[in-house]
Amino acid sequence: MSRVQAPTNTTNGRAPVGRAGWHRRAGLVPVAYLAGIVAVSTVHPFLAQGRWLLLHMLLLGAVTNAIVVWSAHFAAAVLRNPPPPTRRGEALRLAVLNVGILAVLAGGTADRPWWGVVGAAAAFAAIGAHLYVLTSRLRRALPARFAVTVHYYLAAAVALLAGIPAGAWMLLLDEQQRPRLLLFHAHVNLLGWVTLTVLGTLLTLWPTVLRTRMDPAAGRAAANALPVSAAGLVCLAVGALAWWPVLAVAGLALFAAAVLRVAAPAVATAGQRPPASFATWSIAAGVGWLLVALAWDAITLLRAPDAAAAADGFGGILAPLGVGFTAQVLVGALSYLLPMALGGGPTAVRERAARLDTHWPQRVTMANLALAVYLLPVGPYVHITTSLLILVALVQFLVPALRVLLSRTR
Repeated sequence: MSRVQAPTNTTNGRAPVGRAGWHRRAGLVPVAYLAGIVAVSTVHPFLAQGRWLLLHMLLLGAVTNAIVVWSAHFAAAVLRNPPPPTRRGEALRLAVLNVGILAVLAGGTADRPWWGVVGAAAAFAAIGAHLYVLTSRLRRALPARFAVTVHYYLAAAVALLAGIPAGAWMLLLDEQQRPRLLLFHAHVNLLGWVTLTVLGTLLTLWPTVLRTRMDPAAGRAAANALPVSAAGLVCLAVGALAWWPVLAVAGLALFAAAVLRVAAPAVATAGQRPPASFATWSIAAGVGWLLVALAWDAITLLRAPDAAAAADGFGGILAPLGVGFTAQVLVGALSYLLPMALGGGPTAVRERAARLDTHWPQRVTMANLALAVYLLPVGPYVHITTSLLILVALVQFLVPALRVLLSRTR
């Protein structure tokens, strides 16, 4: 069985002191942003930038924090780096990141663009430091079988470092100047930062969550897919910024081919042991929505007469890409990772996992059917109802997740 766990620095068989405590505290951060999304959802129709705020609480708040914490975790695991003597560096990077995120959220909501610019600079510094740490770990490590995972993380961080300044610049531009920059910002962040991280992580996480052996072709597929996805992302970014839609769609096609290349051995792995938990079905459904969003995105770009129309059309793609893919993969991964990272022995891990799996068939089915209906040309009341059902599914994850994170292992 292929399992990726945190590297150990054992003394008489004991795990390094503080690992569970670190993941307990760090795990609360993305969960807090997800809880904030539930709270803001009740009042967002009354906020001028309500939809923008919800989107950035998910992607910049919950997802970015989870990526920074867990990419460091997986990088150390696959490279077999010794655990750090202290978590102060990681804690400082997270603190700077979240000061920046809160400033961006406040600036965008309260129409204080310079707050957002200062916040973006802080987030840029934190991600730059994260990139430096990952690069240093890779350089110091001995050759590792799954080092390609870290290469995905490096490419993802570079994409975000390109996307953050574009987002900050958008805060200072009027509406007529924004469409091309918005398309660039959205694609490099969602496909670069988020999707590349997911593709790199699933190489080892997917068979681990399924509790089966990795497909022999998975490592080679991930290595082959990385340059293809990076080339596709570059073509897509240039095509969006210059408004060359054919080049942008060609980039999307390359990126989709890379996703399918990684997905093929993942499907073969699932054939050995079919998904049977909230984590596995949530991740699988998320990747399915990613493919839907990529196809929808390509059609939108080809049909749009100009960049402004394409930017407007991208708003419809945010539901399958943001909720269907990103949010589902996030909560699915956390449902598996949090019980494992908090330690306490097999019994405690099983108890936590069982809490997070409660009513999982209903939760997965309800969330995905609600999203599918939401995307249909239906009336406003159906949109409201399906949105509420998706929020209920999120609350059904948040309640046990908070109980797991706030409870102490005896």
